[in-house]
Amino acid sequence: MKPSALLASTFFALLASAPATLAQTAPVATPVAAPAKVKSKTLAIVLFPRFETLDVFGPVEMWGRLDDYEIVTVSEHGGTITSAQGIDTVTDYSFADAPQFDILMIPGGMGTRTEVNNPVMLEFLQKQDEGTEYTTSVCTGAAVLAKAGLLDGRKATSNKMAWSFATSQDGDVLWQPSARWVEDGKYVTSSGISAGIDMALALIEDLESREKAENVAKVAEYIWNDDPADDPFAVEVAETN
Repeated sequence: MKPSALLASTFFALLASAPATLAQTAPVATPVAAPAKVKSKTLAIVLFPRFETLDVFGPVEMWGRLDDYEIVTVSEHGGTITSAQGIDTVTDYSFADAPQFDILMIPGGMGTRTEVNNPVMLEFLQKQDEGTEYTTSVCTGAAVLAKAGLLDGRKATSNKMAWSFATSQDGDVLWQPSARWVEDGKYVTSSGISAGIDMALALIEDLESREKAENVAKVAEYIWNDDPADDPFAVEVAETN
């Protein structure tokens, strides 16, 4: 090959490779993630040994979409708490180091049979209730709130299959034998297990909007029973004695 032809060939080869070379050396823009929104309030779930798993994680699935509330867990001694179904959950706080929470929820489960006689639990609930926006329960969690004296003179409900146990904790509560959930002031109590999800959505409606609650239910593919009076598990009034 003639020198001139060799020079031309080399030039065009370099020219052809230039875009690739430039592409390799050009700085790559790094996308900047939007800062996470700081949630200014806390919604705390009280855990204890043998709590009912769905009582906790059903509402958590819904409340996790609240704009302003960080969800945390708290137990008497902190550490790991095992549900009635054998699921371990590591709590964020113990009773001793817990801050004041804005919303408090206590679930039900077989462990409530012990907690109604646990003075440390009852005192913690009483102390927290002094500063909460809402104090709520699922299932027999209402029995513990009742034993703590927080529901005196208030309308409340609980798991209809554990009705005698729940209602026996405090005769001054206006127990509602036919209710999916009950709101009385800042106290929101719900019936058994899955009813906690309906209650959680109702609280979203109270805190944000009906549209938000419906959207959260839709995203979860959950059919919301949005009528608190529609209770397919209601008990006869005679059974409340």
